Amino acid sequence: MVTALDAPAAFQRAERELEFVEKNRLTCLTLKDEGYPSRLRECDDAPAVLFFKGNADLNSLRVINMVGTRRATEYGKQFCATFLRELAELSPGVLVISGLAYGIDVHAHRAALAYGLPTVGVLAHGLDRIYPAVHRKTAVEMLSQGGLLTEFPSDTNPDPHNFVSRNRIVAGMSDATIVVESPAKGGSLITANLAVGYHRDCFAVPGRISDPASEGCNRLIRDNKAALVQNAEELLLAMGWMENEGKRKPEAVQRDLFPELTEEEERVVRILQQRGELHINTLVVEADIPVHRMSALLFELEMKGVIKALVGGVYRLLL
Repeated sequence: MVTALDAPAAFQRAERELEFVEKNRLTCLTLKDEGYPSRLRECDDAPAVLFFKGNADLNSLRVINMVGTRRATEYGKQFCATFLRELAELSPGVLVISGLAYGIDVHAHRAALAYGLPTVGVLAHGLDRIYPAVHRKTAVEMLSQGGLLTEFPSDTNPDPHNFVSRNRIVAGMSDATIVVESPAKGGSLITANLAVGYHRDCFAVPGRISDPASEGCNRLIRDNKAALVQNAEELLLAMGWMENEGKRKPEAVQRDLFPELTEEEERVVRILQQRGELHINTLVVEADIPVHRMSALLFELEMKGVIKALVGGVYRLLL
């Protein structure tokens, strides 16, 4: 066992961080904590510890992130405002994640605040500072309608490599990534590729082929890494999140006997009975079953004729 005598500097650093956490009333989340983002926990490179300040439920039933270029055009800014206004009307309560950076990130946060959606900024530094400093007012507003999240302890500078590390949290804790504007290279494309690697849904907003700010988005769509999205309704339909979808009568199938189900399978069936059509990520959160195990359970239930797989990772119970 390592003691303070073996590594005095490390223990002193830990004590200072604990004092900082307590003084600023931060929430410290480890992988075993119930409040730790369950979607992120399923990623192989999930951080062991997260520091959070705010009031958002990091395990909301529906979580998206909106990312893009730091040099947003009016087209991108307007899309953020219109899209999140529509989303708030059609599916209130969706948690909106971004990185509090210049451009699309901060416009997504501000639009979410304006339309009453909770929004969380994932930072590439400790919670003892806000970078960029000009976004401090927005960050303060987010504390009462979302929050700020980071894996980095205090005194951590916003060094370039930290932003790449930050992007995996943005992608990993979300059901869907939406790239609004991106040039041919950029951090938002890294987030999109991470989302694809985590088997999460990825969407991109198309732009003119002559517009450099949309080149990255157009390529994502061309290469089938992202689905084209033009408005909030298209996203909700693709994700199976339309409020009235769960009210439709499920398709009936004829079975001689209801198959014998395991305890976990029964849990999934009960959730689908109560909620209607659901995305796999929502099932993971509600059933508290790891995503790799959930995938196997859904496959077994489909083979038994109990559920039907729809497009976009959505599942429906069959009667």
